[in-house]
Amino acid sequence: MASIFSKIIKGEIPSHKIGETKNCVAFLDVFPLAKGHTLIVPKKEIDYIFDLDDDLLTELNLFSKKIAKALKKTINCKRIGTAVIGLEVPHAHLHLIPINSVEDINFSRPKLKISQEEMEHIAKEIKSNL
Repeated sequence: MASIFSKIIKGEIPSHKIGETKNCVAFLDVFPLAKGHTLIVPKKEIDYIFDLDDDLLTELNLFSKKIAKALKKTINCKRIGTAVIGLEVPHAHLHLIPINSVEDINFSRPKLKISQEEMEHIAKEIKSNL
C-alpha cells in the first residue's frame, strides 16, 4: 500500500508544494510545529532514511539545504531545525522546522492549526525566496 507521501507525490492528495527535484519533493507539513514546517521527501518510497542509496541521500540533503535557506528568509526565526524520526509514516523524510529554542522542535507539543489560505500564502512566500 502506498504511503500518504507517495499519494501526495502522485497528486492523489493535495499539498502545499514548495519545490522538487527529479528525485525529491518539499511540501508543508499539515500538522506543523511552526509556521513553515516543511517535509523533504524522496519520491522513491523507502521506509528508512539510512536505506536510501548514497546518491539519493546526498540529493535529499542538498535539496533540504536549498529549501532551508528559503525558509529562513521567509520565517522570522533563529534557525531552521532538522529532525528525522521516521516512525509515523513509512516513507523516509526530513523535517525542516523554524525554531527559536530547542523546545520549538519538541514533537510532543500541540500542533498548530493553520488555515488552507495561510498555508498557501506561506508556501508561495517560501517559493519566492528559492
